[in-house]
Amino acid sequence: QVQLGESGGGLVQVQTGGSLRLSCAASGRTFSSSYAVGWFRQAPGKEREFVAAIESSRDRTLYSEFVKGRFTISRDLSKNTVFLQMNSLKPEDTAVYLCATATGWGLPTSAHNYDYWGQGTQVTVSS
Repeated sequence: QVQLGESGGGLVQVQTGGSLRLSCAASGRTFSSSYAVGWFRQAPGKEREFVAAIESSRDRTLYSEFVKGRFTISRDLSKNTVFLQMNSLKPEDTAVYLCATATGWGLPTSAHNYDYWGQGTQVTVSS
């Protein structure tokens, strides 16, 4: 069993243009022995959408078009943690952000290709 826990968001609101760094910590499995780790987000009434992913072994990354150039995904294998640095935040970035581990090789963008999920952390960007 793998357990993922996100942090870095919560009740604090960030103003437009601000920054946040989210963390995804794993227990039960090391990220180095996993496939990719992805970040998704889900706003009220909307489907879960892909944000970014990173391969644990080769450090390749992939971003959705709406965060490219603003968000950066990285990992620290010694801490078994994946990060999502979010800069130049916009109100439309408001959502619950979740991390998940992929079920196979590559950098999948569909939630169906991820198995273990964290509970999510709320990110709220005010205008």
